[in-house]
Amino acid sequence: MLRRWLLALMARIGLMASGFCCFLLLFYLLACKPSSHSKHPSLLWSGGATSKEGYLALLQEREDSHRHYISSLTKQIGELKAALEERTQQLQESLEKAKSKGILPQGLESLHNTPTKSDLKDFFRSQLNQAEVSSGVELPNEYALIPFDTFTLQMVYQLETGLTKHPAERPVRRDRRDELTGTVETALHVLNGPQQHGDNTRRKHSYSPSDFIHGLTRTERTRGTVYELMFKGDGPQDFAQLVLFRPFGPLMKVKSDSVSTRSVIINIIVPLSGRVDAFKQFMNNFREVCIQQDGRVHLTVVYFGRDQIDQVKAVLDQTTRETRFRSFTLIQMNEEFSRGRGLEVGARAWRQRQNVLLFFCDVDIHFTPDFLTSCHLNAEAGKKVYYPVLFSQYNPSIIYSNHTLLPSVKQQLVIKNENGFWRDFGFGMTCQYRSDFINVGGFDHSIRGWGLEDVNLYRKYLHSKLMVVRAPSRGLFHLWHEKSCADELPPDKYKMCTQTKAMSEASHGQLGELFFKQEIERHLRSQKQTKGI
Repeated sequence: MLRRWLLALMARIGLMASGFCCFLLLFYLLACKPSSHSKHPSLLWSGGATSKEGYLALLQEREDSHRHYISSLTKQIGELKAALEERTQQLQESLEKAKSKGILPQGLESLHNTPTKSDLKDFFRSQLNQAEVSSGVELPNEYALIPFDTFTLQMVYQLETGLTKHPAERPVRRDRRDELTGTVETALHVLNGPQQHGDNTRRKHSYSPSDFIHGLTRTERTRGTVYELMFKGDGPQDFAQLVLFRPFGPLMKVKSDSVSTRSVIINIIVPLSGRVDAFKQFMNNFREVCIQQDGRVHLTVVYFGRDQIDQVKAVLDQTTRETRFRSFTLIQMNEEFSRGRGLEVGARAWRQRQNVLLFFCDVDIHFTPDFLTSCHLNAEAGKKVYYPVLFSQYNPSIIYSNHTLLPSVKQQLVIKNENGFWRDFGFGMTCQYRSDFINVGGFDHSIRGWGLEDVNLYRKYLHSKLMVVRAPSRGLFHLWHEKSCADELPPDKYKMCTQTKAMSEASHGQLGELFFKQEIERHLRSQKQTKGI
């Protein structure tokens, strides 16, 4: 009887405990439910989502923000580690040299140990302090100022337009795109980082790329690159501004080799059709530079047609008689002129086993010994091809219109704005080894006449594993000659031809003087009359 009573009591107590727990759980859920009348704005996504969905979306957003922030920190830590290792190696090498020469001052023995992270931090801080970031520096004149580029998520607005000649463009180079997008991503990581949410006055939702307004960037070549980025704030008059700095590290030795060019022959290939006077001028330059000074050259002339070929042979024979130089090859082609076809035939005509360095040239090119040296040093079989940017001469009759006699060719070839321009849109003059030229497939045989064959070959090299060395050459000039665009050219080639013709006549200012010549003369007459009165 007593046992039955105890079991009933325990059952009642269990039911009462279960009910009490259910009541506590219900009270807890009601207490934790967010109030719709709170003075703070709701953190739920707009669009009628339920409370559970809203909190899940908010949690996902915070998780993404922290994940991006961790990724950014990891990337920065990796870059700092790499820079630290490089700086450590350089410091160790410098100390080893100083110690071996017995010039290590007393008290610096401790530097022989591995530098700490604070050393690297101090170095980067010194780069920042010396750069024009937080405050301006005194400059001697207006030319010493380094201008900023302005950029958005889609466009870059720049003063130095480069090859495209576009003052505003989408970044084409991959490293430029990665640089700018990486900068915006880093800024977003900073804005959305945990330390930015400690202040209750800050925005309660995460920054996104759509909040980015624009940025400014410029590079001091010995210090680093500064970025100033603007983001939208809470209101139309509120903004978030970030200044980021990418410091440059010290110079690091990559390699130090001895290079000998004694056994390397340059095969200069010139396609030609007519233009005997220009060929005579070319051969005068060839004599002075290649025969009298360098000597390690071979000249291949690929001549199209029969007209005037006897005169070309006579020029070569005269050169042989007067200089005893016999390293010529003259190839006659009984077909329509094609620059690419002529260069291809000239390159494949080389019969010696030795790999030869090819210089694709035109008859209106003037080069110096300095250029031949650059051709030797900037091309390497299986590794590098050299695409120099030549200086193109303006029309001498316009440049020297105030002179009684035209200066000599050498006197005309001075690199300055009034005399010509860097022909950065041309890719016809190039140095590469014959093996590399053949391996990339040579020229496109379907291209006839003027233009495009050089761009096609250039793109083949860009798509290969070879390094393309593209740089202005102080010893390579394009001599001005009157240009005619044939009516039978297709529209795209005809447009290229006319554009080249217009650019090669004179500078913008000189063309302006010609265009406003009557107005200028009228002004001069009026000034003379005023002085006479």
